[in-house]
Amino acid sequence: MKRVRKAVFPVAGLGTRFLPATKAIPKEMLTVVDRPVIQYVLDEARDAGIEHFIFVTGRNKAAIEDHFDVQYELYDMLAKRRKTDVLDMLLAQQPKAGDISFTRQQEPLGLGHAVWCARELVGDEPFALLLPDMIMRAQTSCMSGMMDLYRQTGGNIIAVEECDPSDTGKYGIVEPGPDTAGGGFEITGMVEKPAPADAPSNLFINGRYILQPEIFDVLATQERGAGNEIQLTDGMFKLRDGQKLIGYRYSGETYDCGTPEGFVEANVAFALARDDLRDKVKDILTSRLG
Repeated sequence: MKRVRKAVFPVAGLGTRFLPATKAIPKEMLTVVDRPVIQYVLDEARDAGIEHFIFVTGRNKAAIEDHFDVQYELYDMLAKRRKTDVLDMLLAQQPKAGDISFTRQQEPLGLGHAVWCARELVGDEPFALLLPDMIMRAQTSCMSGMMDLYRQTGGNIIAVEECDPSDTGKYGIVEPGPDTAGGGFEITGMVEKPAPADAPSNLFINGRYILQPEIFDVLATQERGAGNEIQLTDGMFKLRDGQKLIGYRYSGETYDCGTPEGFVEANVAFALARDDLRDKVKDILTSRLG
């Protein structure tokens, strides 16, 4: 079993639900408290053991590249002003030279197409896929738990969690099969945004995956599906013919920062989790709600 060393981050989306803020700023660079959304997602991958970070970008995404680059002037200024705590924090988050790569998705043809655009950088090895809109908070991160499961089962791992049964029409929903080693379960079916009456479960795909490189061959010939886009869900299910498709039940907090309400909720939740902000934010919320 090959080790999972690389992660793909599809960040080419336009973020139209956040206009006009995203007219000039990538939606992934919007901040939850004092860190860009994409920083939370990359940190989750790095903490799980990922060594190489691959970004599938589009036009007007240069701010993401700049964020993860070395900023000599800023670092020098912080050093001269003896702001060593801030400097140490920035240096700890700085990817090392050669650990980060960028490629372009030149047409908005869907998530499956975005993943396929990373094929040359991933090569012939398994990889993690993290959707940047979803940020998570748990004692054991979602990707770390998936890595533990992968080491026991191999195959393709898809993270899921429960939603309200009335909300299945918002998500990709899986049909659970028999349990596997490590607390996972076989996935026997997938449905994209089913009506509650047609949903095989209330387990929705939450934006974290470990995939085998054969997915690239599938996506290369994948026909367009829902939204006239190349759907990753359709491609993944074809892997079942020769590979395991395992579900990982994630139990933690997930915030969909791709929606305004999820973004606001994430800011409140992460602020309340900080010792230096908790009491002040509580006072602000109490005052506003009162």
